[in-house]
Parts: sequence; structure tokens; C-alpha cells
Amino acid sequence: MQTLLAFIFVLGVLIFVHELGHFLMAKRLRVRVLKFSLGFGPRIVGFRRGDTDYCISAIPLGGFVKMAGENPDDPRSGADDEFLSRSKWQRFQILIMGPLMNVLLAVVLMTFVLMQGADVPAYEDQPPVVGVVLAGSPAERGGIKPQDRIVSVAGRRTDTWNQFFIAIGSRANRAVPIGLRREGRELTVEVVPDAQTKYEIGEIGVMPDMHPHIDTVTPGAPADKAGLKARDLVIAVDGETMVSARQLSDAIARRAGVAVVFSVERDGARRDIPVTPVRSGPRGVVGISIANEVKSIRPTPIEAVWLSLKRNYELSGRIFQTVVGLITTETSIRQLMGPVAIAQLSGESAAAGWVALLTLMAFISLNLGILNLLPIPVLDGGHIFIMAVEGIARRDFSIRVKEKMLMAGFALLMLLMVAVIYNDLTRVQWVERLMFWR
Repeated sequence: MQTLLAFIFVLGVLIFVHELGHFLMAKRLRVRVLKFSLGFGPRIVGFRRGDTDYCISAIPLGGFVKMAGENPDDPRSGADDEFLSRSKWQRFQILIMGPLMNVLLAVVLMTFVLMQGADVPAYEDQPPVVGVVLAGSPAERGGIKPQDRIVSVAGRRTDTWNQFFIAIGSRANRAVPIGLRREGRELTVEVVPDAQTKYEIGEIGVMPDMHPHIDTVTPGAPADKAGLKARDLVIAVDGETMVSARQLSDAIARRAGVAVVFSVERDGARRDIPVTPVRSGPRGVVGISIANEVKSIRPTPIEAVWLSLKRNYELSGRIFQTVVGLITTETSIRQLMGPVAIAQLSGESAAAGWVALLTLMAFISLNLGILNLLPIPVLDGGHIFIMAVEGIARRDFSIRVKEKMLMAGFALLMLLMVAVIYNDLTRVQWVERLMFWR
């Protein structure tokens, strides 16, 4: 139930904001609005005020604002309050306002999220210098070594670990050229990222040069008796380099009753401390809590607005890269998400708290705004594109030509919808088990 309610809330807000943009601009330009609907299909509930029917319809996968004289085949009187009676510039303003409202919502939501403050990985905005190459990983097979500086992925410059993980994440199961700087010389290796998680996120098995630290030590526990202390930086366990709290926790869990050597850094000096984990249920424990190296972000309202604009700008670039990647087949269509996956993520985010839910909403809103600007007939960007071509040609297309263009755009969107829903269903275990052909 929580997943369903979260999905309805997320989708409802995003659709409402999008259609509100079209509606407000139409009203501002005195274009008569006949219907403002959340959802498609049969009308469920609503009310009429003036010329406009405000309603909720049966199929909750979109919405629309119906304006008088909006389509060439609509009954038209030639009155000034009809959409097609307005200039191309005025029609452009009405069409563009839906996507712009989604982009604006993304900026506002991200600003609000950032104002709450957060602890983020310390390495996130640092140059991607390889600290660890996991054994048997694609990176090891490709010849990447510790201390290599990753300078590019698929020909695109990579300045931070955050940029690197995003670039690799969209290229699972595809050969990717990675530019490296090693001991002052440039070289390129080819790596095929593994697909991780049900969303097939690309991963090559490299980690930054970082280490988890001990946050607290339980008095009387094996760690306390052995001499481990809070703030110790854990470099390795039995010679295996530790780069994350999860990796360290798993290493301890696997060694119940077995003496292990913790290599830690304390006050700038390295120490080797033997500890024997005790069994607690199926896992080994030593009585410590572990944390990754993080930095705190606590921006002022003005700083939060600036950071939000910066992050949304970067995300916009990545969305365009993904679209181009889909066209060139560089990015797998398996990474696209449809309504089922969005519903699952909405439920998971709602369970994690309202900050996580608002973050998800900001991301989806930005995607919705940008994708609606693509020059595909039926979408806002498609209508804008047709108007632009008509303006260049200095003549309007016939109703017949426009109908064919709109039908082609509709068919393309339906194919895309089928693909993303199929992707979603393959991520549901019990449904996938019924797909005998997979």
C-alpha cells in the first residue's frame, strides 16, 4: 500500500506541475482551456469552472490540457481565444512551459533537499586515482592498476569519481575504452563493465584510495581487548585492502573464530593488531561500529540554490548523453525504467524518508521535463519542432502530413513504453520465472 500511495503521490505531483505550466501560460495569453485532466481515459471525478472542466481520469499515467482549436481537425471559429489563432511565438510559450515547470520543480526540490544537509563520501569530487583493483574484476582483466589516474571514459573527460561512476554505470556489458595516466604516460585500455543490480548498472571493480575508520569500540569486546580504538583507519585485514565499511564488515563476518590481523593507521603510524572475531549468529563480530570517510555538506539557502542549479545542469547533460547512447546503442535499453520500476523506487524512497522521496521526485521531474523536449511528434518538443520547421519553410503543413507525423510519434512512444514495461517486469522475480524464453 505504501508503494502504491508513494507512486500516486510522485506521479500526481509531477503531472500536475507539468500541465499547470501549459494551463497558466494559456490563461496568461487568453487562450480558452476546455479541459485540465490528471490522467487519461474516462472522467472519474471533477468540477467545471467557467469554460474549463477540471477532472481526474481513469488511467493515471499522464495528463493533458485541452485548449480550444488546439488541433487542425478541431472545430474552429477563428476566434482569438483559440490555440491555432495565436502566433507561433505564443504557441511556443504555451508548449514550452510544461517542461520548464518540471525543470523548475527539480531545482526547487533539490534546493530543499540540499538545505537539510548531508554526509557524502569524501572521495566523490576528488580525481579518480585508483586505490584498489578488485581481484577477478573487469578492471583487473583490462590491465588497470592501483595508482592509475582515470582521465576519460569512452572518450569523455572524467575529472571526479562521481563522474566516473556515472559514466561507467550506463555502459554495462559493453566494451568501453578507458583513458589512463600511469607514471607520467597516457594509455588506453578496453574494459567490459559487469552488470550489477536488477537495473544493470555498470561496474568494473575499482575503488578510490580510501579506507573505512572505526567509529566506536564496545568495551570488553574482542576489538577492545586487542587494542583497537575509535578513529583508527583500517587499511587492511589479513593483507586484503579495505576500501569501504561494507567490505570490512563482510571480511569480519566471514572469519568467526579465526585470528585475523587488522592493519590500522593511528596518529600517522601504521600498526598490525591481531583480533579474533567471535560468532554472533551466522556472522563473526569484533565489537566495533564502522564508518566510511565522509564530508558534511551544510549549505546556506543561497548556496543550496547554486548547488541545485549545478547538480541539475550536470544531470541534464547526463540525460542527453543517455538519449544519444540509446540512439547509438552505446547505452543499453535495459537501463530504462517504466511505471513499475518507478513505483518500486517510490515505495523504497518513501520507506527511507521524505528526503529520499523528494530526491527521487527531483530526478524524475528533471527527466520528464527534458524528455518532453525531444523532437518526437506527440511530445511538446515534437510540436515545437514541427512549428520550427513550418517557420523555416514559411508555410504550414497540411492536416494530413501532421496526422502522419503524430501517428509516427505515437507509434514510437508505444514501442518505447512496451520496452520499458518489459524491462520492469523482468526485474520482478516471480514474473521473470514465468518468462520461459529468458
